[in-house]
Amino acid sequence: MAIATSRIPPQLFRAWTVRAIRQGLDQSLAAFAHVLPTDRAAPVVLKPNANAAMNALTGNTTDLRLLAALLGWLRDQGYTNLTVAEGTNSGFYRNKIGVATRLRMDALAARFGARFVDCNFDEAVDVPFEDGIVAQVSRTCAQAALLINLPKLKTHFEAGMSVCLKNLMGCLVGQENKKKTHQALAANIIRLNEGLAPGLHIVDALVAMEGLGPTRGTPLRLAAVLVGEDPLVIDMACARLAGFRYDEIRPLRQAEARGLLTPARKAQAEAVDVSGVARSFAPPKAGPIATFIHHPSRQKYFLAIRNTPLFTRLAATEWFGELLFKTGLRQDKFLHQEMRLDRLEPTAACDGCPDPRPCVALCPLGHDPRALHAGTSRLPDACLGCLYCYAACPRAGLAFHGEQGYFAEQCRQYDAHLRCLAARSES
Repeated sequence: MAIATSRIPPQLFRAWTVRAIRQGLDQSLAAFAHVLPTDRAAPVVLKPNANAAMNALTGNTTDLRLLAALLGWLRDQGYTNLTVAEGTNSGFYRNKIGVATRLRMDALAARFGARFVDCNFDEAVDVPFEDGIVAQVSRTCAQAALLINLPKLKTHFEAGMSVCLKNLMGCLVGQENKKKTHQALAANIIRLNEGLAPGLHIVDALVAMEGLGPTRGTPLRLAAVLVGEDPLVIDMACARLAGFRYDEIRPLRQAEARGLLTPARKAQAEAVDVSGVARSFAPPKAGPIATFIHHPSRQKYFLAIRNTPLFTRLAATEWFGELLFKTGLRQDKFLHQEMRLDRLEPTAACDGCPDPRPCVALCPLGHDPRALHAGTSRLPDACLGCLYCYAACPRAGLAFHGEQGYFAEQCRQYDAHLRCLAARSES
């Protein structure tokens, strides 16, 4: 299959709350109604980004507010066969850590009557890669009547940026197939997009990430969403938004070498008005060791070592994993301690915020956390447990009761950043 083209450029809208995101989707999706299945029972699959167990406010994963708004919109349009599908990166998969559960993506899907599929364990469909290699992708994603790609806008130290094109790596089945992409990363990303050909792309730029993405960068509040059909056009527009030349992004450079970045596509990318959102993102500059090893001319040699049984055993140990993290060769910490959230308690600091309060703007289900949790001795059923409100309250007005487990690492890395994100609120 070919990568979808579009007669109209991507639509960009500004939003911050679930209500505003939903209103923006109502208007933007009207321009792309032709991609929607006429059969309301046809399988519609949403592919978010669940790269790591860091919630969306860090700039790492797809925002549950966007996912909730889209699931609600699809349900209201009468679609009854909805699936959220994602296969997290190899390290979490290898360590048997359920990232989607930690992020509460599977729980959110259930709230809207949708199922969740872990692509790492799904039935497989073949997709051709470079040099005659065949990889397997999730059957759920490959056979959807409509596959909706929901990438996060973030920098990426190997690819330059991770937006529409790169996000489809999560459709691959298991670690062995994810390894195959790195034999020719940029080219195989293009192959994935040709093989899966999502019909719609909705980019989460509510909180983006700059710097050393995809996991150790800095969150950047943009309060924006982009909607469109053509991932090449959208990724070029996102490069402009972030202050990068499109040829600095490895998949786009590969697409140009293949003649895919036509004058029409470039014109559409230029037609996207990013003036109110554009920033000069800090580039994804890794440390000297990671930069040397992950250079395209040397990466295949490192991969040959990394894929040996000895290295795999070492990488599974805590001491060696910490060494990889400190040298920058690994961005993630694969923490096995689960979180136990018993309840959240409003404190004396929870006052004085003007309406709409930041915590209400952050709740994927639109609840008022202060009212929801006041006077409770256990976590209310209506609470999703995503901890957006707790993590980003500018006054630290909610007390956590339970065991933070893996969530403590997010707090260690991002507490100060997140409490600045919600200091103001749009409707």
